[in-house]
Amino acid sequence: MNGTLVDSNVILDILSSDPVWADWSEETLERCGATNALFINPIIYAELSIGFNRIEELEKAVEIADFRMLDIPREALFLAGKAFLQYRRNKGIKSSPLPDFFIGAHAAVLDIELITRDVARYRTYFPTVTLISPQM
Repeated sequence: MNGTLVDSNVILDILSSDPVWADWSEETLERCGATNALFINPIIYAELSIGFNRIEELEKAVEIADFRMLDIPREALFLAGKAFLQYRRNKGIKSSPLPDFFIGAHAAVLDIELITRDVARYRTYFPTVTLISPQM
C-alpha cells in the first residue's frame, strides 16, 4: 500500500498554529502528500476530536486535508497488544494500551511510513516502521 499514516500531533500542530511545530508539520504533510496518500485511523480521529466542538467541524477538516480513513486490521490490533505486553514487561506504568501502540502497530502491519513528532515509543516497540520526524 502506498501512503503515509499521520499521527495526531502533527495535524494538531497545524490546526492549533503551534508556534514551534506548525511550519514543520505543514511542510512535511505537503511534501509527503505530493507523492503519497495521507491516512488517519480511528485512534487518530478520536485524538483529533478533542480539538473540535462538533463532529461536523472535524469531518470538514479531515475532508479539506484529504486524509483518508483506514480501519485498523486485526493483525495490527494483535501486534498492539503484544507491543503493550513488552512495554509492561519493561516496567511501563499504564494499565491499558496507549494510542501510540495502535498507531505504531497499524503502520507496521501495513508497512507504511508514519509522520510523528513522538518517536521514542515507536522506535522502541515498532522498529520496522519508517518514521518521518523532525529528528530525521
